[in-house]
Parts: sequence; C-alpha cells; structure tokens
Amino acid sequence: MIDTHTHLYLDNFDDIAAGCNPALMEGQVAAVDRAVAAGIRKMIFPNVDRSTVEPMRRLAALRPDVTTMAMGLHPTEVKENYRQELAFMMEELRKNASDYAAVGEVGIDLYWDRSFEKEQMVVFDAQVSEAEQLGLPVIIHCREGLPQCLEVLSAHPGVKAVFHSFGGTEADVDSIRRVGDYYFGINGIVTFKNSGLKQVLPAIGAERILTETDAPYLAPVPFRGKRNESAMMVKTTEEIARALGMEFSRLEKITEDNAISLFPKIEL
Repeated sequence: MIDTHTHLYLDNFDDIAAGCNPALMEGQVAAVDRAVAAGIRKMIFPNVDRSTVEPMRRLAALRPDVTTMAMGLHPTEVKENYRQELAFMMEELRKNASDYAAVGEVGIDLYWDRSFEKEQMVVFDAQVSEAEQLGLPVIIHCREGLPQCLEVLSAHPGVKAVFHSFGGTEADVDSIRRVGDYYFGINGIVTFKNSGLKQVLPAIGAERILTETDAPYLAPVPFRGKRNESAMMVKTTEEIARALGMEFSRLEKITEDNAISLFPKIEL
C-alpha cells in the first residue's frame, strides 16, 4: 500500500506524553515506523505553507526509504501576502526540484472563507503552471471549489493530477473527467456512515483510485474521532475493496501501480 497523502511531520505527532522528544521528531518517526509495520510501503508528504517545509524535510530525511515529498502552498493559506508566500514556495521547489515527487497540496478551498477566491485561483494557476514546466503531477485540494478548480485545470490539459480527499458525487466525477483523466484520492471518508462515497467508487473505477489518509485528519472507522495516521489506511483500503467487490490484494496492487504511474519518482 502507498499512502499518497499524509502529514505525519506535523506537531500533532509530537507525542510528548509518551516520552517522545519533539526536537528529534521521535513521535513522527514512530508514526512512520508504525505505518511500515502495517504494510504501508511508501508515504507522500504534501506541504502546507512556509512553516511546514522544514519539519517535512526533516522527517523525510530521517526515513528516506519510505517517504517522499510534494511542495506547494495550501489554498487556505492564501492571504494578503500570497505573492511573497507563493514566491517562497516556487523558489524552494525550483531549488530542490529533485526532492519533490509532485506540486501540492494546492487548489481551491472556499468552505471556510471566500474572501480570497480570486487570489486562490491565481496561486493555483501559478503552481499548476510550475508543475507543467517541471513535468510534475499535481496534488489538488478542492473543497467547495470544483468549478474554480476545473476552470484553472482547463488551461493546463497536459498536467496529470489527483483530486485528493475526494468525497463528491458521480456528477462531480463526470465533471472532472470532462476536463481531464485525473486520479481520485480516497481516504477515511469512505468508511463514514453518512458518506455516499462507497456508491460513487464504481463510477471512478479501481484504475483511477489512489489510497491516502490525510493524517492526522479523517481517521477511518473504527478510529473516527481519533488522530489519524498512515497505519490506519489498512481499514480504508479494506472498505474500498469491499465496495468494488475485489480482493484486498488485487486492489492493493492496482492502487500501488496507480500511484507509481502518477508519481514516477516513487521507488518501491
């Protein structure tokens, strides 16, 4: 299994109460090791903002054989100073391009605040353009902003991408596919009782599904409400396999192949 979207580098995993030393990222390293023990063969760390670059790179350096990274500015972090923050991200990406398997996570998020909608679209377009120039795929965060995301993507038909944390409808799948042949990142949402995502999975098809956690968020049942981590992705993968009527091992192989196809820098 490959967790194509996890933030194990965040301070949510400091685990001070368990005696872990935050300065040495012992809690974060332990979370990576638990994932490996659970059968996760590779984890992709997407960046959030300027403050997360350093801890993300530190954790990846501590476990380089099982981790890789993506660089980008998260849409909720697009504020008045977006030009400076975007410039910082682009400089980091260009300077260390060989370290990054993708541009992400980037996109549109209008769930909490619509004040910076235009700026989010400008930033998203700039980062997709950079991915296009560097030949990198894009990890898309899209929340209450699908038309805006698709408007930007329509100008970049050659870019490969995944709609991370997808929880939409069959109509959303159709809308996305009219623009491009993208992948869909499926996480713990698929295990929630109030989610209709299980019924949408056949419309997506196993050949375009990527497994992910979005840890520390969206823990799957039976861990819902707890801190999510990559080791818990086994439950999500089991649920996807059941929804598609497939053997776990077959789905595991297909989704790993999908991840390697989208992110060629992944090496198992």
